[in-house]
Amino acid sequence: MSEHLIEIKAVRHAYQTASGPLPVLDGLEVAVPEGGFVAVVGPSGCGKSTLTRLVAGLMKPDEGEVWLHGERVKGPRATVGMAFQNPVLLEWRTILKNVMLPLEIVKTGMSAAQQEERARQLLALVGLEGFEDKRPSELSGGMRQRASLCRSLVHKPEVLILDEPFGALDAFTREDLWQTMLKVKEEEPFTGVLITHDLRESIFLADQVIVLSGRPARTQYVMDIPADRTGTLDDLYTPEAAERLNILRHQIEIAQGRAPAGEAA
Repeated sequence: MSEHLIEIKAVRHAYQTASGPLPVLDGLEVAVPEGGFVAVVGPSGCGKSTLTRLVAGLMKPDEGEVWLHGERVKGPRATVGMAFQNPVLLEWRTILKNVMLPLEIVKTGMSAAQQEERARQLLALVGLEGFEDKRPSELSGGMRQRASLCRSLVHKPEVLILDEPFGALDAFTREDLWQTMLKVKEEEPFTGVLITHDLRESIFLADQVIVLSGRPARTQYVMDIPADRTGTLDDLYTPEAAERLNILRHQIEIAQGRAPAGEAA
């Protein structure tokens, strides 16, 4: 059996448009080990969100295969949790009831009391203890995103897909949530795939950063991030971090066609 929990093998995919097929993925190869946290970056429109839908089983590739835990993905899977840029919380439900929503769909074997306790524990973990009975409109954007993160984890998924979950937040709130994310990852182990446009976010949160080429996307560059980080924002202000960001920026320029591939970073 493969040592990787997520495997994307030679995936090709195109969207059908009025003017003909629009290729978005071209022989994409991605492998994520169990417990790993991979960030995927690349030019806008290169197929990053398509990748997440394939992993979640929300769509099938035209060619190639997607595997989770040694099983080929053929449809939506209850073992995948997802969080998006827009939290999409239901205003007529309290924050607690919003977080518990997946438990009404996914069979977990937990009793009603256990389900509520699970949701309360997650809310406390992200700093929302005491806000369980509030409505979404009573919370700030950052607080709503924290609740959305809890909702994506409440059914204990094997895989957590984060599609630009912090992109709409201000810089200070975003950085605060990065640190919360590390805390959650430590307390709630999962295998993660993060889609982001923020290179600082990618090197702060991920074990590995994958740069996709311009459309149709392939895996252009892979950067492994050392595990000897402190987990504080100080990690972003070291010479090593500056060098990683410089390399990634150059790779994005190559993907955008603004720099030749052979040019030094």
